[in-house]
Amino acid sequence: MIIFRYLTREILITMSAVAGVLLLVIMGSRFIRYFTTAAEGDIPASILGTLMLFHLPGFLELILPLAFFLAILLAYGQLYLNSEITVLVACGISPNRLLQVTMLPTVLITILVGVCSLWLGPSGARHNEVLIEEQQSRLDFSVLAPGRFQDFGDGRTAYIEDLNSERTRMQGVFISERQRRDDGTPQTVVTRANSGYQTVDDDTGSRFLVLANGERYSVEPGRNQAERLEFDTYAVRLSRAAEMNDLDDVEYLTTPQLVAVDTLEAWAQLQWRISLPLTVPILALLALPLAKVNPRQGRFAKLLPAIFLHISYLSLLLAALDAIGRGILPVVVGMWPIHLGYLLLGLWLTRRSQLRGMR
Repeated sequence: MIIFRYLTREILITMSAVAGVLLLVIMGSRFIRYFTTAAEGDIPASILGTLMLFHLPGFLELILPLAFFLAILLAYGQLYLNSEITVLVACGISPNRLLQVTMLPTVLITILVGVCSLWLGPSGARHNEVLIEEQQSRLDFSVLAPGRFQDFGDGRTAYIEDLNSERTRMQGVFISERQRRDDGTPQTVVTRANSGYQTVDDDTGSRFLVLANGERYSVEPGRNQAERLEFDTYAVRLSRAAEMNDLDDVEYLTTPQLVAVDTLEAWAQLQWRISLPLTVPILALLALPLAKVNPRQGRFAKLLPAIFLHISYLSLLLAALDAIGRGILPVVVGMWPIHLGYLLLGLWLTRRSQLRGMR
């Protein structure tokens, strides 16, 4: 029991450190991408934390198998380097017993990856996609930063001088729009107002920007004349009410929905989700013999070949995912030969390592 706690603690502590570094790098990259999008005004900065939180299961389902694989290599490599494994074997702890001890935390990580892959990951991805689509379809002027021009698409550019503390009323509003007349002639419409605020029509659900005390100019390129309209109150429709499009991409479907959908893409995605937790015990089986190093070699001697082995494993699974979705690879065959091949490789390496130890 003491040996089990000691080895499990070494593996889990090393895995936590590796997973923390990988998670920091990946989440930092995604956060920079979202932050750039928020700076451009496409999404409000207030939802960045929510987006990152719901992306976490999708990151963990890919990071945890790699982190656990590297943790076994590093933890057992250090034990071999300090001759602790040699002492354990001399005290009657067989290699098979070490394998059994390692498989106990393996089951825990497999369950955790399975929960992320089959349940939390798809739900988080769907939540983020719906949230981003809602924010972009709203065309909310409250995300405007005072003192800068911002493009809202459809030929519309907006500028405001200031916002109140609640970000509900704007001061010094400027809007430039590219439109076409009834006869197809292009024109530029410039609207300036002293103040403005947003409102939603309860009957139609359309969003309007209500401007107060301003002028509206219609300018046609190539003409020296312009139409000028003064107003006390003027409403500009920002967007029509529209229902959210159904997210029918298999990436956003729940696992029960994938089972019910009989398409090649659905079967490919389902096998991919099942494959992620399956990689954990197979990688653990591969890591045990690869972690065995000579004290003169150092603990990192087999780290680079092991990383290439993991990359090849994941690359083959991704290639099979694409091939199944396109109908090139039969669904019945699927990704199972890849798992079987690496499982046999792990068993062969383990057997080979045990025979060398006996000699």
